[in-house]
Amino acid sequence: MDQRWADAIFLHWRLPENVAARFMPPGVQPDVFDGSSWVGLIGFRMKNAGFGRGPRIPYLGSFNEVNVRLYSREPDGTRGVVFLSLDADRLPVVLAARAAGIPYVWSRIRYSQAEPDSPGNDAPGFSVRRFRQGARSSFAVVPQSGAAVDDPLSVFLTARFGMHGMFRGRSIYIPNTHEPWPLCSATLHHVKDELIASAGIRVSGPPESVLFSPGVRTQFGRPRLVGSPGQPTGT
Repeated sequence: MDQRWADAIFLHWRLPENVAARFMPPGVQPDVFDGSSWVGLIGFRMKNAGFGRGPRIPYLGSFNEVNVRLYSREPDGTRGVVFLSLDADRLPVVLAARAAGIPYVWSRIRYSQAEPDSPGNDAPGFSVRRFRQGARSSFAVVPQSGAAVDDPLSVFLTARFGMHGMFRGRSIYIPNTHEPWPLCSATLHHVKDELIASAGIRVSGPPESVLFSPGVRTQFGRPRLVGSPGQPTGT
């Protein structure tokens, strides 16, 4: 799959490592930075997804997504993410992904450029309402013009070149390749979230890391079983 992730917002909170460990697939452990695991609330716009270099998929290839994720590591050092939930507003995409063991949820998601309190600045944001069980989320940030960032924590949270998950009772890794995210620092405009709690994790206070990116082009590769030989997929 080839696709573009655009207008990405990254919100992150610290999390005790033993809490994150409860959600790791067998053979995978929490990845840690500065003595903590991290939980992320990430929103972006999927654009022009398709198979390889073939034509883009009309309608279903572009949609909004908001996910809750943790950070994982295999004993050989391969890093990835573990998704606790992925909300999307295309039902066929949700059904196909769930059949493959990926925890997608069908939701109404809106992307907006709301005006924050400071005139002249846009505050891109996402609002989510799940069709079942009704969990909601709303968050927006104010990107800081010219404030490009590449500090170790920001790289740790975004330079993730694959995902760990379960398929038919076995732990798998799906590699992903893309250029480094063009990141800028951002200030939080607002966040009111129920998705992290719905996944079984409690956080409090504002996020410690707030980032925005205009996006990257990315490709997914062939899955492999955790513990089987595979090419290194970044750090």
